[in-house]
Amino acid sequence: MTIPRPELGRSPAADPLVARLRAAGCVFAEDEARLLREAESTGGDLESLVARRVAGEPLEQVVGWAEFCGLKISVAPRVFVPRRRSELMVREAVRLLADAPAASVVVDLCCGSGAIGAAITHAVPGVELHAADVEPAAVEVAARNIERFHGQAHLGDLFAALPPRLRGRVRAMAANAPYVPSEEIALMPLEARVHEPLSALDGGRDGLDIQRRVAAEAGEWLAPGGWLLIETSKHQSPYTAALVSAAGLDTYVRRDAEIGGTVVVGRRTG
Repeated sequence: MTIPRPELGRSPAADPLVARLRAAGCVFAEDEARLLREAESTGGDLESLVARRVAGEPLEQVVGWAEFCGLKISVAPRVFVPRRRSELMVREAVRLLADAPAASVVVDLCCGSGAIGAAITHAVPGVELHAADVEPAAVEVAARNIERFHGQAHLGDLFAALPPRLRGRVRAMAANAPYVPSEEIALMPLEARVHEPLSALDGGRDGLDIQRRVAAEAGEWLAPGGWLLIETSKHQSPYTAALVSAAGLDTYVRRDAEIGGTVVVGRRTG
């Protein structure tokens, strides 16, 4: 979420809400106070909103939205909050779709709020968007976020959620599959490990369990010349790339150090 500048004319030191947020460890307390007040002005109860934030709930879940690729994306409690690093996957998918045929199929796998699919479709109008997640709350929110792009959200475990008619037709598949090793979940910030679903974070013993499944099956769903994009971490990227290559896809890695993004990309050539 892009944080607005503090309100002019209000002294942060004299603002009890700012002081309360700062005491709770909110680094951008002045800016969060403005967002919480804005949420109150649209029908929220300020005390309830502040109590949730002070208890450690992500600000985006509290106010109900996050900014992603210039879009206002709805979020909700127990739904994965889109990270700025995922904007790299959007940029790369948009670049790859530049010469794609009209009405190309795009899939946002492990979609969470549907932010990635929404951002791709916003930049490449006319694609047929499908989003899928195993979490019912995520699918409900994703459906709202992609409705304006005529997208469809599906509930289920990876490819089992997708309509069979998409098999062999997907031009770009973006998969933000969980990739945190199970033993490292406890080291994550409180906001993530307590308030986001474990299924959106835990990638198994080495963090690659879900990526293995995605890489192994993606080729059956990609159109000839179609692309698979998997977000991963910098140190895991060689292993993710090896999985994608082993599945028979031509593979490369993209990184953006500024936003901390790493994406492994594979192309179906046959």
